[in-house]
Amino acid sequence: MLNIILDREEAIVILEPHGALCKDDFDTAVKVIDLFILKHGKLDGLIIYTESFPGWEDFAALSRHITFVKNHHQKIKRLAFVTNSSLGGFAETIASHFVKAEIKNFAFDQLDEAKVWILEG
Repeated sequence: MLNIILDREEAIVILEPHGALCKDDFDTAVKVIDLFILKHGKLDGLIIYTESFPGWEDFAALSRHITFVKNHHQKIKRLAFVTNSSLGGFAETIASHFVKAEIKNFAFDQLDEAKVWILEG
């Protein structure tokens, strides 16, 4: 399951995965995010907020995740990984080669710092 929190005032979306992600999680995220981007042109930031990354339910979910990134990375100014997972640092390093958004990794207890970083951008 993917909890999606949209802060319309700050133009930030927080994605909180709980358990293995499925393709429907990304379909729901697309609906919420695309509607906001359609009205406002972009998101100032997207935060992936999870203590440890739960992975994907199956290949269809992974594929949908890749499509989500491909279709949205140019419309998001900053991307924060807020996690204690080593995947956060890895994702920051690897994703910076493939996405336009500025990326930064934060510890799981630094959600407020991640929001401040996004808003400073």
